Amino acid sequence: MRKTLLKISLNSIAAMPLSVVQAFGALLGLLAYVGSGHYRSLFRPQYESVTKIHHLPFQLWKAVRASGMLFSDSLWIWRNPNKALQLVEIQNWDVVESAIKEGHGLVMLTPHLGGFEIIPRVLAQHFPATILYRPSRQQWLNEVVEEGRAYPNMHFVPTNLNGVRQMTRALTRGEAIGILPDQVPSGGEGVWVPFFGRPAYTTPLPARLANRNNTPVVMFTAKRKSLGEGWLMQANRLAPFPEDATLAAAQLNTAIENAVLVAPEQFIWSYNRYKHPAGAELPPNAQ
Repeated sequence: MRKTLLKISLNSIAAMPLSVVQAFGALLGLLAYVGSGHYRSLFRPQYESVTKIHHLPFQLWKAVRASGMLFSDSLWIWRNPNKALQLVEIQNWDVVESAIKEGHGLVMLTPHLGGFEIIPRVLAQHFPATILYRPSRQQWLNEVVEEGRAYPNMHFVPTNLNGVRQMTRALTRGEAIGILPDQVPSGGEGVWVPFFGRPAYTTPLPARLANRNNTPVVMFTAKRKSLGEGWLMQANRLAPFPEDATLAAAQLNTAIENAVLVAPEQFIWSYNRYKHPAGAELPPNAQ
């Protein structure tokens, strides 16, 4: 029943203009912030801290509305990929072309910012992409999400050993792989390194995969434009990662920080980036 209702909702969203969907998402963001103390306890301190560190304007309500649009953008892109592709302005595409021509594949990093779901679809217009994702604990929800995300030339694999193997094979074939680098990995799979000045458990997986065969790594962002006008997609090639996992993860977090600062109010501040996953060692300041 829940699966059917969710699919009906997604189909309803697909029929609406992007501007309406984004306005609805903004309302959802406001309701989530006002209605949930837990949501506020994560959102405001994380966003406010970054604005203070970098001397940026503290645009709380703009960021709250954008958090809801992050969700609604994704749903609309899933159901309207061709329309969405027409609303993307792409900068620095030569960075991507030159990287893929090297023949070692491409590690694509896409933080949860703006219309991030459009990025792999843009790449899939040019070459196959294998995307790593974390399945939900609820099978019915997984089925809906996988169906919504499905797109030609895109292959989604779970965050487990089999998924990593499939990504390694994709790189061997000279294809692209995609990773959401701002997610907290499971205990034992990450290291504690700074993220906006606080220890955050971080995955060294992108560095490990890239260093196997000198694969280029590109950080992508998709900054949301004005209501209904689409997204500005930018690509930035990262310097090679060091072999040391801690140093590599620290370099990765610096790259994520730079990506977030493209549009800090559009980042997923409601996500607990600083949580301590079960099985992970204590962060440095707690030892």
